[in-house]
Order: sequence, then C-alpha cells, then structure tokens
Amino acid sequence: MTPMKHLITSALPYANGPLHFGHIAGVYLPADIFTRHKKLKGERAVHISGSDEHGVAIMQNAQKAGRKYQDYVNDWHKTHKDLFDRYQIQFDFFGQTSSDYHREETLKWFNVLNDKGMIEKRAEKQLQCQDCHNMLPDRFVEGECYVCDYKEARGDECPNCGTWIEPLKLKNPVCKFCNSKNVRAVDSYQWYLQLSKYHAKFQDWFKTKQNWRKSVVPFVDSLSKDELVDRAITRDLDWGIDVPLPEAKGKKLYVWFDAPIGYVSNTKKWLETTGSKEDYLKDWWQSKDTVITNFIGKDNIIFHAIIFPVMSMASGIVNPVTELPANQYVNLEGKQFSKSKGWYVDAEEAMDLFGPDALRFYLTSLIPETSDSSFTWKGFELKINSELANNLGNFVNRAMKFLASKWPEGIPASSFEAFVNEGRDKELAVFIKDQLALIDGHQIKRGQEHIMELGAKVNLFITEKAPWTEFKTDQAKAAETIATASAYTLALGVLLAPYVPGLSQKILTYFGLKSEDAAVAAIYRGDVEALKNIFAKGFKLEVSPEGLVPKIDPLKIEELDAKLKAKAAV
Repeated sequence: MTPMKHLITSALPYANGPLHFGHIAGVYLPADIFTRHKKLKGERAVHISGSDEHGVAIMQNAQKAGRKYQDYVNDWHKTHKDLFDRYQIQFDFFGQTSSDYHREETLKWFNVLNDKGMIEKRAEKQLQCQDCHNMLPDRFVEGECYVCDYKEARGDECPNCGTWIEPLKLKNPVCKFCNSKNVRAVDSYQWYLQLSKYHAKFQDWFKTKQNWRKSVVPFVDSLSKDELVDRAITRDLDWGIDVPLPEAKGKKLYVWFDAPIGYVSNTKKWLETTGSKEDYLKDWWQSKDTVITNFIGKDNIIFHAIIFPVMSMASGIVNPVTELPANQYVNLEGKQFSKSKGWYVDAEEAMDLFGPDALRFYLTSLIPETSDSSFTWKGFELKINSELANNLGNFVNRAMKFLASKWPEGIPASSFEAFVNEGRDKELAVFIKDQLALIDGHQIKRGQEHIMELGAKVNLFITEKAPWTEFKTDQAKAAETIATASAYTLALGVLLAPYVPGLSQKILTYFGLKSEDAAVAAIYRGDVEALKNIFAKGFKLEVSPEGLVPKIDPLKIEELDAKLKAKAAV
C-alpha cells in the first residue's frame, strides 16, 4: 500500500500590514504543529504558503505610502517571513503571488476554465465615485452592511458577519479614494466564474465532507444548498495579473481568483527549488495518495470550501481539498484586533520579551477550533506560570536536579525495571496512541492539553513518592522513582516537539538526543521499546539541569496591560 502524502497549506497572509496573534493562533501555528506532527510520525508532509500580494487594499496603502506596489509587497513579504521564523513556524516553501511563476500558473487556470465554458463576459452595474471618477471595486468602497448593519462593511466582504458583499447593495456607500458620498452605479462589464453551472456536482462532492467542523458544514450548506451564485473574477485596477483576453485590456484578475492558486504554484516552485524530479500535479495535487489540508480562518471559508473546490474540479487541474480545519477568531480581551484603533499587541515586541516557548504554548491554548477565544495578558501569565512552569517545568527540574545531585555517575539499568513491572510502559503506549489520534483529527489545542495532563500526573507521582525522603532510608527505591521520572521526562520532551520545539530540545539534550534523531521519531510514534532502549544500559545526565521555563513577571504583565488599555483609550 502506497503511504499517504500530506499537502498542508495555510492561508496566504495578505502583504498589507503586520500579523497579530489572531493570525498566528488561528492559522499558522496550528498548521506548523500539524506538519511537524506528521513529519515526526514518519509521514511525508509539506507545508506550503506565501504572501497574497494583489488586491485593492494593497493598492490603497502603497499609494498612501508613496511606494511602488512591488516594493511595498516585497517589504511585507520579508516582514511576515521574519516573524514566522521568530515564532518557529516553518514552511517548506513560502512564495509570492506577484512572482512570474505564479502569474504563469494563474493564467493556465483562467484559460482552462474559460475553454471549458466556466467563464463568461457580462455587462453589469458597478459603483463609481462621481467626484473623483474612480471605479470602486472591493475595498475602494465602504458602507453599511445590508445583512448585519455593520457601519464599516467593505465592497468585498463584511468583517463583522462575514457576508460576501454585493457592493451595489451597500447602504450609504463612501468612496475610499476621496471619502465622497457621491457614489452611483454605472454601466460596466466583467468576466464571471459561472459557479451556478457546477451546483449539482459541487453538492455531490460536498456531501462527502459532512465530517468537517460544525462551524464549516452548516455555513457552507446555507450558501450552497439551493444554488451557487456566479461571481465576477475581474476588476478595473492597475495592479494584478492581466486578464489574458484581447478584449479585456485594463482588466485584472480578482485577488481571490489568483490567491488560492498560490498553493499550487508554490508547490511547483518548491519542487523546482529542491531539485525534485516529481511533478507538482501528477505526484501531489492530482494524486489519490495525497491528503490536501487547508488551514484557514472562518473568514476564508467561502473561498476554500466553495470557490476554490469548484475551480479545482471544473478545471480538472487539481483535486479539491480533503480536509478544511477552519478556525474561529482569536480576539483581544474579547474585542477584535484593530491596529487602527490601537487595540492590538505587537507580536515582535512580545517575542522580544518572552521568547517562542511561552508564546507558542499560550497561543496554542487559544486555537479557536470550536468557538472564538480571547488573548489576555493576565491569561498569558497564568497559563505559563501555573501550567508550563509550575507543572511541567517544576517536575522536570525536581527530578533532573535530584538525579544530578545523588547519582552523578548515573542510575543503573536495573532501576528502570520498575517502569515496566508497574505497567507504565503499556500505559504510556496507549497515551501516545491517543495523543497522535488527537492531532491527526486536527484537535491540536486538545493535544497540548492532553500532554499537560500527563505532566500533571507525573508531577503528582514524584510529589507522592518523594524520592528525597526515600533516599534517606532506601536509595534503591529512590533510584527507581527517579528512573521512572526520567522515562516520563523523555516522553514529555518528545511529545512536546511539535508544540514547543525549543523547550522540547532542551529536555532532549538531557538524554543526549536531538529532535531529528531516529529514536525521537520512534518514541513519538509510540514505540516504547525505543524509549526503554535509551535506558537499557543505565542513565547518566548528559548536561547539568537548569531552569527550563522562566516565570512571567507579574509586574511586567501589569505594565503591558496598562499600556494596552492606554492605547485603546487614545
């Protein structure tokens, strides 16, 4: 049987501003953890993403900054990639949609869909500012949402309720070029993707996806059960990919037509960059042995659950998505992040202060898999100090420091027999099996909680055994307790690898191991024999134990909390 391959994508970050914790915890961190998990299991997995670099918002802000469009997106591309590196979020390839290779792939898709009768030119009404005379596609116009009455709905979507906006229906539209309210509908024309033609086939496919998250299935069903609505895929802009038709001079492809194709073009470029002989379509995107998993936020569900699957199936270029673990929103103190309103946390500054281990651990606890979650500085302090430091860090420090103090030459192999005789090896094998199943099922937040439950259990174990007291009367018994604690320490270090790779490596170093070692992967897969082999000849600490998890200073948290509240009040 051919082993499955995992093509894992995370929504292309928009090259138009800084990323915040909602982006990291909602999309990129879970995708990174899932990819690391698959690789540790010995499965072939690749994490593909890149910058989304077209669209109206980029044009607006580049113009405001007096920058050339390409220079503007290049800078944000580098800024985002540097931030991902600092948060230890790894990509096998992180590309750009402004690149020539992406343009080539996108035009291929347009031509195939056009040749198959899925694209049609249509006359339409379009909003135009009567003062500055600019056409107003997408975010060049704002107004009141006709669904939820949100005052700042955009011409492409409502950030409050997620509706894909029909701009002509916006109430009280305002031109974003000159802030004029003198906006009218005029005659124009665009090319439409005829989703309606594919309604029946889409429904047949979507019926096979009823196992997707409850936040996805009912929402998609409500939008697609009765019909699929045709959507314009061209715009009147001066930045983007030219529509490859003689009669479409001056028209660009809509950013949401070309952006998802970035997953495909970046896969092709990844294979070229690595010198692989594999074909990006035959061996990956079209292969029956490939599981395609798109990590996205709930605001991208329409495009990833309806539009891109229809484009994929109708064109025949790639297989549609297999799994769609769409997450809800991560808010800040219960309100949406908003840099313009001062309601945000600087992800760079946070990294400078606290480092990747603490931030990855807390943000993982906020992954909004079933409902919105909320970042708070007080919650961060509590999570790190009470769980990561007092629970796991405390257990490892107590066990390893006592081992170094009382058995500097090491513990004999016979001391580890209790771990087996008491059936702890079998219990651990079951625990790891359950752990792997959680992450395989995209329950990534629950997976971290599961590991910490083991941490709490073994912390209680060493507290109750009290080897420092046992040592006074029965050194052999104390050695058995520390030997068992050492086995658990190694297991915890291995299981934490996808979540907090830095902390994991610190623990593995105690055992003379590196995260890429075959023994680590074997233990991660549940091969408890591989764990026992580490101790088969006894065990001596490879390095002197030190504090693994620095505690968060409550005074610093109070300062950051006050700073946040002050910014919002301005």
